[in-house]
Amino acid sequence: MSRINTNVSSLIAQRVLGQNQQGLQTSLERLSTGLKINRGKDDPAGLIASENLRSEIKSTNAAISNADRADQVVNIAEGGLQEVSSLLVELQGLLTTSASKAGLSKEEKNANQLQIDSILQTVDRVSSSTSFQGIKLLNGNFDFKVEGVATGVSNYRVNAAKYGSSGLDVNVLVTGSAQQGGLFLSFNGSNLDLGGATSSFTIEIGGSNGSRELRFSSGTLLTDIQATINTFKDVTGITASTSGTGLKLSSSEFGSDQFVSVRVLSDGGIGSLNNTGIYDLNAGNFGASKTTVRSTFASATNALSDSGQDLQATINGIQATSNGKNIRINSDFLDVELTLDTSTSQTLGSVGSGKAFTINGGGADFQLSSKVDIGGRVSLGIQDVAIRKLGNSDIGFLDQLGNGKPLNIVNGDNTGAQKVVDEAIKQVSALRGRLGAFQKNTIGATIRSLGISVENTTAAQSIIRDADFAAETANLTRSQILASASTNILSLANSQPQSVLQLLG
Repeated sequence: MSRINTNVSSLIAQRVLGQNQQGLQTSLERLSTGLKINRGKDDPAGLIASENLRSEIKSTNAAISNADRADQVVNIAEGGLQEVSSLLVELQGLLTTSASKAGLSKEEKNANQLQIDSILQTVDRVSSSTSFQGIKLLNGNFDFKVEGVATGVSNYRVNAAKYGSSGLDVNVLVTGSAQQGGLFLSFNGSNLDLGGATSSFTIEIGGSNGSRELRFSSGTLLTDIQATINTFKDVTGITASTSGTGLKLSSSEFGSDQFVSVRVLSDGGIGSLNNTGIYDLNAGNFGASKTTVRSTFASATNALSDSGQDLQATINGIQATSNGKNIRINSDFLDVELTLDTSTSQTLGSVGSGKAFTINGGGADFQLSSKVDIGGRVSLGIQDVAIRKLGNSDIGFLDQLGNGKPLNIVNGDNTGAQKVVDEAIKQVSALRGRLGAFQKNTIGATIRSLGISVENTTAAQSIIRDADFAAETANLTRSQILASASTNILSLANSQPQSVLQLLG
């Protein structure tokens, strides 16, 4: 059959040529862009997956940049803290030098006090000038804001916290009281009544700091024995107080590492008197002794001792680690440490009216995850290292070492001053340690982990979206050959109807 109105062969050749040209165009586009998916119609599902992966890669790279920035911020803060630490060490040396009264003139002490004043001023200057892009780092700018502190909380420190817009309540429940080590020495009178006027009572008293052997003659008042024991309280860690017809010996501090030890080397004949001897103190009422004697003085040739007890408590339902009256928890969402006063640390139950305090702001927030939520955020507290903040309410603060203040070295309490400086050094060292751990562990691990995540996510995205040049080159060659063949076939198909003219003669 020969028709000229409709050239079916030509139509077929045109359709196939169009398909081959479209395949050729697709191969050229993929080879020129390097992408297998250039628009949604290339692979709708693949495009969705690829765009999600691209978004993850971008966020992860931003998180890595945040981690690098956080490392630089902490480096600057560490530099300022290192200088403060060096100044405090220098201050410690000046205190020790000035404590030697013999051979040290008043002018020299005044000169040392001038140095101390200069050091204190420099510490404040460093704390107020250490900054990153104009943001001060060591002046309490990144400390947590706290309100509603309960009466029984004498000191607190928030090292890290994650919380929502409504803040975070810190709830403390005391489950076991803090205790001192303690013993009661009953002498059945207001003075020593020994077996003879020439008799003496010799006792060895020991505590966490050391021990001393003391000797008292018959007739010595209990108040004098108390004063003698308290003279050595810095050496022994033991304080004495009169109570009725005896003496209560207690450790100066609270906790399981505190103890009171008593050993009688010579009872001087007092062991034969009624109601004398060594008694334990009541755990529930430290101010009263038990009614049953633990040992007579004559039998106490081997040391008798009593240890203290650490406070037992939970913070927001987590069992706290404790040391004396200090408690702390360190979790992913809250790192806080508190010191309770004596009364509160020995009262079982909740501290304050339902909460110890509320964290409602502050902290240095670092976004170290690609997903912006509370789980991917690290919130770090950088406390104020000004001299009015270094120290604590129990022993005093660093600014009290200034000229004319109670702890100055010219006419102040040198022992108290050294305790404050020791505490300040511990606080600065602890802050440096926390920042160092944050750099080494949190930032370092985060950068390594995110780097691996970027590699793997990029590889997955590449498999979905990038063009395979070997396959596309082969497709290009095939499409070129087919397009050329289709063109030739179309030419033949278009010329085929001309053969009908031969039928017209």
